[in-house]
Amino acid sequence: MDFEHTDKVKKLMTQLDDFMEQYIYPNDDDFQDHFSNTDNIWVAHPMMEELKAKARAEGLWNLFLPHSENGAGLTNLEYAPLAEIMGRCFWASEVFNCNAPDTGNMEVLDRYGTEAQKQQWLEPLLNGEIRSGYAMTEPAVASSDATNIETPIQLDGDEYVINGRKWWTSGAMNEACKLLILMGKTDPENSNRHTQQSMIIVPMDTPGVEIVRPLTVFGYLEAPFGHPEVSFTDVRVPKENIILGEGRGFEIAQGRLGPGRIHHCMRLIGLAKRALELMCIRANNRVAFGQLLSAQGSVRESIAMSASEIEQARLLTLMTADQMDRYGNKKTAALISMIKVVAPRMACQVIDRAIQIHGGAGVSGDFFLAEAYAVARTLRLADGPDEVHLAYTAKKILKEHAPLKD
Repeated sequence: MDFEHTDKVKKLMTQLDDFMEQYIYPNDDDFQDHFSNTDNIWVAHPMMEELKAKARAEGLWNLFLPHSENGAGLTNLEYAPLAEIMGRCFWASEVFNCNAPDTGNMEVLDRYGTEAQKQQWLEPLLNGEIRSGYAMTEPAVASSDATNIETPIQLDGDEYVINGRKWWTSGAMNEACKLLILMGKTDPENSNRHTQQSMIIVPMDTPGVEIVRPLTVFGYLEAPFGHPEVSFTDVRVPKENIILGEGRGFEIAQGRLGPGRIHHCMRLIGLAKRALELMCIRANNRVAFGQLLSAQGSVRESIAMSASEIEQARLLTLMTADQMDRYGNKKTAALISMIKVVAPRMACQVIDRAIQIHGGAGVSGDFFLAEAYAVARTLRLADGPDEVHLAYTAKKILKEHAPLKD
């Protein structure tokens, strides 16, 4: 692959860097403080709509959506450095309409949705007018194996009836969240366990949809998005809300998770890079035992190792993105699994070193490091835990080196 970014991407990187410098970083503290001083933490910061309008006017909008007339026309490889820049700040991605889980839901609707579904749900999502959530994980089963999902989706005349309980329903606490894409079972007795599942659109205002509680992530509520537990009691939605057809849920999930996983990795590289920068600033300005921290051998080693690990993860991310563009998500699945393990582990290590160099301040709310660690550590579970991705990668590698037959 060519590691030199195209002129188009370089221009977008410059635009995005300038936007971040002018509007995002100066408002970072205000955005974080806002949710400690508001009566409703599930409503976006008042400045968000203004910033979204500025981003859209500058063409920094829907950058994530490749091979679609609705996106910026960027490949995964072209999008990677842009996602890295956005990943430096927790709330930045929403400004550019590149925030999860909306990105994955928009990709699903763009790729698999009917024209009616696109008109009703995709268009307002693409315009940043509404938000969405994704309901797959269930508290009663090991949801890292999607075939374990139990929530029944039963056809009754012209409607599907849904009963079940989901949690870690990312985005569903936000007041702008108007729909969930829910994965459940329409054919639990099918002998093929990969065609038992379906995905369906559930409007949030449907009777029977109830937010049970917001879940915390290492004590953080992650406002204004949230990851609530949601119950579904005799929830009825039109049969036209099924996506792609019955039994296609697992197929859709695999198509959705490939880009979603690598997007997380792209953003984590930006998060880790910012942690490294803070580490260096702290080391160059903090005196302990009569000298700057940057003069300490262990601190220098932490900085050098962190920079090396970030570059390694970035190269694997770019390689994976390039292979996805060339050969598709399915043929690149092993690389996607590799980077899904490597990037969060790298980010955790780098952020942990930054916390250590900051001392007590590192675990406080005065710096972004504590929350950054919570985000990075969570992503070792989200979209499949490390163990699942390592097992899949090992299986593919072992297959390439099968024992010789006599």
